[in-house]
Amino acid sequence: MDVKRLLLVIPLAVLAYLLIVQWNQDYGQVTPEPQAPAITGSAQEGARQDQASSGSDDLSVPATAGPSDDMTGEIPGEAASTSGSRDLVAVVTDVLDVRIDPQGGDIVYAALPQHRFSLDSDRPYVLLSDSEGRSYVARSGLQLEGHEGRITFTPESTEYRLGGNDERLEVDLAAEVNGVEVIKRFTFERDSYAVDVDYFLANNTEEPVTARFIGQLARDNSSDPSSGPALGMQSFLGAAYSTPEDRYLKVDFEEIQEGAFNNRDVEGGWVAIIQHYFTSAWAPAQNQQNLFYATTDSRGRNVAAFAGPTSSVAANSEAALGATLYMGPKVQERLEAVAPHLELTVDFGWLWFIANPLFWLLDQIHDLIGNWGWSIVLLTLLVKLALWPLSAKAYKSMARMRKLGPEMQRLKEQFGDDRQKMSQEMMKFYQKEKINPLGGCLPILVQMPVFIALYWMLLESVELRHAPFMFWIQDLSVKDPYFILPILMGASMFVQQMLNPTPPDPMQAKIMKMLPIVFTFFFLWFPAGLVIYWVVNNCISIVQQYAITRKIEADPSIGKGMKTK
Repeated sequence: MDVKRLLLVIPLAVLAYLLIVQWNQDYGQVTPEPQAPAITGSAQEGARQDQASSGSDDLSVPATAGPSDDMTGEIPGEAASTSGSRDLVAVVTDVLDVRIDPQGGDIVYAALPQHRFSLDSDRPYVLLSDSEGRSYVARSGLQLEGHEGRITFTPESTEYRLGGNDERLEVDLAAEVNGVEVIKRFTFERDSYAVDVDYFLANNTEEPVTARFIGQLARDNSSDPSSGPALGMQSFLGAAYSTPEDRYLKVDFEEIQEGAFNNRDVEGGWVAIIQHYFTSAWAPAQNQQNLFYATTDSRGRNVAAFAGPTSSVAANSEAALGATLYMGPKVQERLEAVAPHLELTVDFGWLWFIANPLFWLLDQIHDLIGNWGWSIVLLTLLVKLALWPLSAKAYKSMARMRKLGPEMQRLKEQFGDDRQKMSQEMMKFYQKEKINPLGGCLPILVQMPVFIALYWMLLESVELRHAPFMFWIQDLSVKDPYFILPILMGASMFVQQMLNPTPPDPMQAKIMKMLPIVFTFFFLWFPAGLVIYWVVNNCISIVQQYAITRKIEADPSIGKGMKTK
């Protein structure tokens, strides 16, 4: 590149960089912060809640054919409120801030105080809400024989808070339905995102009644507020199920809308709606038959749900039905404690068997040094050390190709018009100099699964969300605000190319020169944690490749008989 062109390119590059930074400042944060619904609302404030809350829809269940089931296809969903407004029940623990609608006892709002909405906000991250911008709620109901509509509960209080010395908090909602006393109990525990939801029934009649627990997760098609940039691979947003046959089955919202999911009646299992970093999930008892299904409700929301077995409550006797609801971050050890295979919602992709050990190693490193950024650096170093022999083999092959490039070019010029002759001479040359034309590619291809697994592992780990590194990098889960890391990554790619042999095809050589620019552009919006990995990986590769290239070039035995024009 001549000096005049260089003087033109540099100012243009600086201008483009400044424009991107300014655009990021002006338009980078546009997601509104959800607000917690009022605990007590007036008629006007409550009107929207009456229409939008989960209590306005019946909990529908697909009809099933079974010896013990006599289903009509509809679960008694509690009848609509006539008051025009109602008091939500507020429950606050150390890790959850939820609102429960006594009209059915559904959780219509759930915030996570230990996870902020954004790095520069003091508001907690809101997982569940029924607002103008997003509708996502956890519904649960009781199909009770002889009752149509949803049950209207009466709470003992509208505000509950886990005390500083308390390890457990129980919230009871009470109702009486045709002589059957019903208590819906939510049990919260300290430092737990799992909530036990139980129905306690006392049949005070002279006849037996049947009851069935229903758990649903209803979400609209709004975008994932915790998702990363639009460029690059995205985390899955949709429903997921677990059965003995399929430990982890993803069902996207389009399939739900089309009715493509087949109902499954199995023992145990769980149902979830997953997104980047967070999930909600219903986990019924693992020793009972549960019906898993997907549907849409009257508001067009996607519903992922389960229905437990129908139980008979004898006259003048009691019974209990329940399940566990998880609402929180996708932390593997927490998910494992709720239900078998629920940790698979931390979706590391098809290379999970590589990504899981890598995450374990990353977590162990973090336990030692306490910084996720430096943990990524050390993990990258350990991975490079483990793959050092493969990398060395590839770099040796490329170094030999680089040193013998002039002779290869001479053969091409000499026999360029006779392709068959040129191929024969090139093969003789490769054999003489002990060069494997694929020697530089195959070792790299072997390493690609590890690199892809690392990518998904770093992308999916909620531990990196809002985790600082150093200096200007205060959140490893979002892009570098000044794009310095992507530029360093592009520069490191350029240095690597300088060490590689020049492709014989001029067009291919031009394309290779453009790759650092193209990759830099794509990496501008990648999470900083991922870019740190690539920068460190490239820098280690440069050192290794440079040392091997110098050694090969200094070896007089390589290309000893090489001709020159």
